Amino acid sequence: MSLKEELKALENQHLQLSTRESTEKLDHLLADDFWEIGSSGVPYDKKFCLDQGVVLTEMTLHHYEIQSLSEDTSLATYYVEDTTRSRNTLRSSIWKKIDGRWQLYFHQGTITDLQKDEYKERRGR
Repeated sequence: MSLKEELKALENQHLQLSTRESTEKLDHLLADDFWEIGSSGVPYDKKFCLDQGVVLTEMTLHHYEIQSLSEDTSLATYYVEDTTRSRNTLRSSIWKKIDGRWQLYFHQGTITDLQKDEYKERRGR
């Protein structure tokens, strides 16, 4: 499996309701020093996500791309359709290989009016 396929599988896991509902699964996926900037613009850390929970919505990932930042760090960018909230977001994640496995270190979501095909055209990929 390529690195892109591996990280995309982890990213999909992060979006799945079964993962988002499980403190244990989230704890395993998120790095200890994980933090995110939510689509609201509010920052959250791992402790908040585990204690308060994360948004539970049906989401579909599209146009997944990665860029290597170092041997053990990659930036992922992609588009998400959120059917529960009827909105789309542009997402970015930084994945770090920690203790021999890829963990989500940083995440950000930005609400967009772009449709998935428009995003693909603008990205040029």
